[in-house]
Amino acid sequence: MSLSKREFLQVLGAASAAGLGLARYADADAATAERGLYEVPRFGNVSLLHMTDCHAQLLPIHFREPSVNLGVGAMSGQLPHRVGEHLLEAVGVRPGTLLAHAYTFLDFETAARRYGKVGGFAHMATLVKRLKASRPGALLLDGGDTWQGSATSLWTNGQDMVDACKLLGVDVMTGHWEFTYGQKRVQQIVDEDFKGRIDFVAQNVRTTDFGDEVFKPYTLRDVNGVKLAIVGQAFPYTPIANPRYMVADWSFGIQDDNLQKVVDAARAAGAQVVVVLSHNGMDVDLKMAGRVRGIDAILGGHTHDGIPVPVVVANPGGKTLVTNAGSNTKFLGVLDLDVKGGKVADYRYKLLPVFSNQLPADPQMQSLIDRIRAPYKDKLAEKLAITEGLLYRRGNFNGSWDQLLCDALMEVQGAEIAFSPGFRWGTSLLPGDVITRELMMDQVATTYSYATVTEMTGETIKTILEDVADNLFNPDPYYQQGGDMVRVGGLAYAIAPGESMGKRIQDLRLAGRPIEADKRYRVAGWAPVAEEARSAGNKMVWDVVESWLQAKGRVTPRRLNAPRLIGVDGNAGAA
Repeated sequence: MSLSKREFLQVLGAASAAGLGLARYADADAATAERGLYEVPRFGNVSLLHMTDCHAQLLPIHFREPSVNLGVGAMSGQLPHRVGEHLLEAVGVRPGTLLAHAYTFLDFETAARRYGKVGGFAHMATLVKRLKASRPGALLLDGGDTWQGSATSLWTNGQDMVDACKLLGVDVMTGHWEFTYGQKRVQQIVDEDFKGRIDFVAQNVRTTDFGDEVFKPYTLRDVNGVKLAIVGQAFPYTPIANPRYMVADWSFGIQDDNLQKVVDAARAAGAQVVVVLSHNGMDVDLKMAGRVRGIDAILGGHTHDGIPVPVVVANPGGKTLVTNAGSNTKFLGVLDLDVKGGKVADYRYKLLPVFSNQLPADPQMQSLIDRIRAPYKDKLAEKLAITEGLLYRRGNFNGSWDQLLCDALMEVQGAEIAFSPGFRWGTSLLPGDVITRELMMDQVATTYSYATVTEMTGETIKTILEDVADNLFNPDPYYQQGGDMVRVGGLAYAIAPGESMGKRIQDLRLAGRPIEADKRYRVAGWAPVAEEARSAGNKMVWDVVESWLQAKGRVTPRRLNAPRLIGVDGNAGAA
C-alpha cells in the first residue's frame, strides 16, 4: 500500500483527534511513515523540545517498555501507570502499529524486527535540526541521566556525552546520574564545557554548610518576544539512591517552598511562561504540580515513562501540564505553546518516537560518534556470548537482563541469594543477538559497580526488601525514590504493594523452605552505596558477569524469579 503525504497526515490527524490509531497503514513505506511522523505542523509562538534519561546511548538500540508499572493509592490505574493495551486505549493508538511498538511492550520481538531500532544521537540530531528549523527560537531541554549508562561514558568520564550534547544543541539541562561522577567533575563540566553554551539549572541543590546555591535555579530566555523561564529540579534523592560520598558537600531534596519562591522570582523578572525541567519522576511531578502555583508545564524524567499525552493538573494558580519523555533517546517531546496576553492560551504536544531507519543519521553527529568510539572499537565489539532469549530490564519486579545478572553473581561467587538494583536503564537484546562487551556494559556501567558478597540474616533480607518496596510503593509520591523493585535471585517471596511499611513482604523462601529470621545467608549484590565498598577489594561486576558469559557461550532464555503479587488484579498497573 502506498499513501500520499496528504493522506498519511490526514490519518495521523484523525488518530490524534478521534483515537483511530494507525493499524490500516502500518505497512506504509518508510519514507511515507517518516513524513507522517516527523512533519509536525508548527503551532503557537514558543516551542520546547524535550529529551531525558538517554543514559549515554549514542547508537540506535532496542528498548522494551514495561509490562508492569504499578500505581498505588490515588495513582492506581492512572498515567503513567497504564501499560500495554490499556495505555494505547488511554491515548488513542491501536495495537499492531508503529506507535504501539514505540509506546508499549506488546509483541516486542516481532515488532522490533519489523520496525527496527530506535534512538541514536545521529538520528536524534536530524530530528532536532528539522524541528528547530520549522520552529524559530525553539529550545532543546535535557532532563538529565545523560552522561551515564554506557561503556564509553564511563571510560571517558562523561566527556563523550558532554561533546555530543553540545553538538546536538542542548540549551538547558538538569541532572541526576551526572552527580555520580563526583561534584568536582560535574562542576568542571558546568563551568568549562558548558560555559556560554548550556545552562545547567537546579533550584534544589545547595551547599551543606551555608545553604548556598550550587547551580543557577533558573534561566530566563526570550523566545519570539516571549519571556520564558526554565527552572531546574535535579533528582531530589541523589544522596540516598546513589553514594553520598560523591556529593558530600551538596544537599538535595524536593523543596516545594523554595521552588515556589523561584517561580515567583521568575514571574517578577518578567517571565510570561514558567516551565520546570524536572528529574523528580512523574508521580512526584504530578503532586508538585498540584502544590506549586505559577508553573505552566513540568517536563519530567527519571522514571522513564513514555507518556504520549500531557496530564493536566489543577492547582491554586490555574493548571499545569505534566509530561515525561521516556528514555534512551527513544523519544523527543515537542511542546508548542501559544502565548497571548502574557499567558499560555493553548498548547499542542507530541511524543515523537525516534526510529533510526526512518530518520537519516546527521553526518556531523555521526562523525563525532565515530571519533568517540574509535579508540574503544575492538574492546566494545568483543563477543562474550549469544542470547537465545529476549533480554530486557524494565518492569516493576524483574527483567531477563537482571535475572541474568543475578544468576551470574550467584554462580561465580557461590551465593545462595543475589540482589540486583532496580535500575530502569539498559538496552534490550533480541533472541539470537550477540552479547558484546558494549551491550553487557549497557546494563552495569556505573562509577560504583562493585560486586559484593555479604552474610545477611533472614531478618535483614526482609528489612531490605521492605525498605525498597516502600521507596517504590509508598502512597505518598514524595516518599518514592523512583527506580524499580530490587531484583532477586534464588529467593522467592510474595509482595502486597498496597500494604503499609513492614507488611508488604511475605512468605520468603529459599529452595522451598521458609527463610529463618536468625539464620545467616550468603547474598551477592552489586552497586553498593556504602563508601567502604571502594576499598574492600571487591571486583567490578562487569568482570564477574563477563567471565560467566564467556564460560557459557550461549545464554538460554531466563526464567524470571518474580514475586507473587497480593492484592493486584491482572496486568499490574494497567487497570
